[in-house]
Amino acid sequence: MTREEKQAIVDELADKFATHQVFYITNAAGLTVASINRFRRLCYDRGMEYKVYKNTLIRKALDTLNADTTSLDVALKGQSGVLFSKESGSAPAKLLKAFYKAEAYGKGVEPKPAFKGAYIDSDVFVGAENLEVLNTIKSKQDLIGEIIGLLQSPAKNVISALQGGGNKLAGILKTLSEKE
Repeated sequence: MTREEKQAIVDELADKFATHQVFYITNAAGLTVASINRFRRLCYDRGMEYKVYKNTLIRKALDTLNADTTSLDVALKGQSGVLFSKESGSAPAKLLKAFYKAEAYGKGVEPKPAFKGAYIDSDVFVGAENLEVLNTIKSKQDLIGEIIGLLQSPAKNVISALQGGGNKLAGILKTLSEKE
């Protein structure tokens, strides 16, 4: 591979890293052609992209980000594939879990492609133990919806209390007027 070809790949990767706030790095070693094709099809069906790159090219592209990604160096060992998502940070984790289940990986067997690390909105997660955590992360839209619901709740309570108090006051006045 020539220097120009390598630079073109680094530029392509840097553009993808800049436009995708979520990407996972997986271990692509040991996957058969059939299983990698099934995985890519699943990625495509869910609006994600998976591609295998050389670790040195991934590192050079990561250096273009305006974030500290040095902790991802641990994940850049062996054969690495990058899973890009424009959705929430949990979408790729859910995809990996669904693929593991479909491929029927049992206990004690390392699932492939194995999760090595993730970059989500400038946060870095490294290690297979973080996959379960990433699986439960809520999207920005979900969090905004919950916050709006929490903010509306006290206002609704105040309004209902005022309305309830107005009804009580009207009842008291009516009772007093009927006594006279």
